[in-house]
Order: sequence, then structure tokens, then C-alpha cells
Amino acid sequence: MQNTTATARHVPASHGWQWIKTGFNLFKSNPGMWMVLFIVYFIIACIMSIVPFIGQVALNLIAPVFLAGFMMGCRALDNNQDLEINHLFAAFKSHATPLITVGGTYLVGIIVVVGVVLLLGVDQDALKHAGDAESMPDEAKLALMTSLLKPLMIILLLLIPMMMAYWFAPALVVFKNLSAIEAMKASFQACFINLMPFFIYGLVAMLLLMLASIPFGLGLLVMVPVMMASIYASYQDILEQPSDTDTNTGIQKM
Repeated sequence: MQNTTATARHVPASHGWQWIKTGFNLFKSNPGMWMVLFIVYFIIACIMSIVPFIGQVALNLIAPVFLAGFMMGCRALDNNQDLEINHLFAAFKSHATPLITVGGTYLVGIIVVVGVVLLLGVDQDALKHAGDAESMPDEAKLALMTSLLKPLMIILLLLIPMMMAYWFAPALVVFKNLSAIEAMKASFQACFINLMPFFIYGLVAMLLLMLASIPFGLGLLVMVPVMMASIYASYQDILEQPSDTDTNTGIQKM
């Protein structure tokens, strides 16, 4: 029976690195299937992105459903079960409506952020010339960066709370049967009380993803699945009690 409560715990900053290690351990348990799942999802995303506007909107709506499928695959591995291609689509059968609602809420949030930035005013000329920055003299390049800094900072500050609300939401929907809004509120609260672990996690993840992108992006076949699994590790560490699931990932509960 699913636990419908979501009480978050505060964990040490070092757990941010531990989540990535745990994600890698989950990846190592079946690397071939992890890569297949990632490639299938990537192909689906590319096909949907071809359709102007509608495809992008639809992809944003169903992205949490696929993320929940990855979480269900992690749970299977965590319980010494097989990771299967069906896990990618499993949440469509069980929790499609609340997960699509999560995606819709997140999409609306992005639209609001863009609207706020536009209302505050953006240097349109700077945006037009952003793609030509490499060929500009240093003084012009510095002026361009300065003019774009304010809107970029506003976007970042507004997107971070949205990402916090989104981070655990798919897992909370499928594992604790929360509604979309309940899951996003619980996700935000869980991230808010664990800002330091997430700061460490973000720094390490950014560095690893940059390194993985260097050899023609081939390293992303490993790092993206590891990042997916690390989301599950952070969820399990912060939002699950030891009795909620069999644990084999190696993170000690507080």
C-alpha cells in the first residue's frame, strides 16, 4: 500500500555528492538497459520536437510521466528486480493525469517567468546580436553581456523555485500517490530545507555533465541516466522513511 505522507528530512551537505554516487551504482546494475531507455526517450523527444509549437508543448506536458517511469525503474533495481523498457511508459498507465498536471503547471510557470522578464524590459537589440558575440570586439562583447545579465539573473531567480517544486514531484505522485499540487508543494519544501546538499549536487553534476559532453557527447549516454538515478537517490534520502522501501543504494538514513 502506498504511503500518502511526504515528510522531508534535512540531510548533510555531503549527501549531494552521495546522490550521484548512488545514481552511478544504480546505473552500473544494468548499464545496457539504462542506455536503451535514454535513447528511446531521446528519440521520442526529438520526434515530438519536430512538430512546431504543439510538439514542444506536448513534450513538456508528458516529460514528468517519463521521469516517473525512470523513478519506477530505479525502485525496481533498488528492490533487486529487473530494469525493463516497460518502466519508461509505466506511469502512463497508473498516474498519467496528475503527472501531466505537474508538467502543465511547470509549463505555465515558465510562460509566467518569460512574461515577467518581458514586462520588466529586455534589450531587444542585445538579444538580436547575442549570436554574433564571438565576432565582436571585447568592449562590445562586454557591453552585450552586461545588458543581458539582468534578464538572465531574473530568469534564474524565478526558475529555481519552479525547479524545486518540480524535482521530486513525479516520484511523490507515483510512490506516495499525492496530487500534482500536493507533490509540487512537498517537493519545494523538501528542496528548501536541503539547499546545501543541492548546491553541492548542482556543482558536481554540472562539472560531470560538461566533461561527459567533451567526447562528441558520448559520455551523456552514461551521465544522463546517472543523473536520472540520482534524482531517485535524493528522493529516497530526503522523503522516504527506511520502512517505506527496501534500500540497497547505500545512503544511510538519518
